[in-house]
Amino acid sequence: MSLDNGNAPSFAEQLTEHTPKLRAFAISLSGSPTVADDLVQETLLRAWNNREKFEAGTNLKAWLLTILRNIYFNQWRRQKRSPLTGGDDHLNYVGRDAEQPGHMELLDVKRMLSKLPESQREALLLVGVEGLSYEEAAVIAGCAVGTVKSRLSRARSALLEMMEDDTAVDGAAPVVAQHKQHAAG
Repeated sequence: MSLDNGNAPSFAEQLTEHTPKLRAFAISLSGSPTVADDLVQETLLRAWNNREKFEAGTNLKAWLLTILRNIYFNQWRRQKRSPLTGGDDHLNYVGRDAEQPGHMELLDVKRMLSKLPESQREALLLVGVEGLSYEEAAVIAGCAVGTVKSRLSRARSALLEMMEDDTAVDGAAPVVAQHKQHAAG
């Protein structure tokens, strides 16, 4: 007797299809490919074990991102309370140096993202990186649409300010100036 219903293969295929997006979101949240892999694995396991709770025809991507987000924040809270670890050490993870141009700018962006409050970083990642609508991001974050818009606006302003300060302080490549010229032209 088979344990899976007729929908199980389709559900499994959908999980496989969303895995790269889950991993990208997990890396953005955690800053670590290793932590991200663990988060994705746990997310897929929970989704599979609770597949009967998923309503066919609804947004599977949003459901999976919500599971991943909840796992991440639960682990983050547990880790923050732990006397052995404590804090945001996972945000300081930097993998091996990339060989392509722009590597330093990417490291700067990762550093700046890590300085944003969790709620603002999450809004930026969900809407700006994952391409979700404000409504989808609000469901995942468990807040109102206006709150997502506000967090996103504050995150963008904070990043722009950090980029301007960074350029002024250490003579970094004028990324902000290039962005402003491009936007104006």
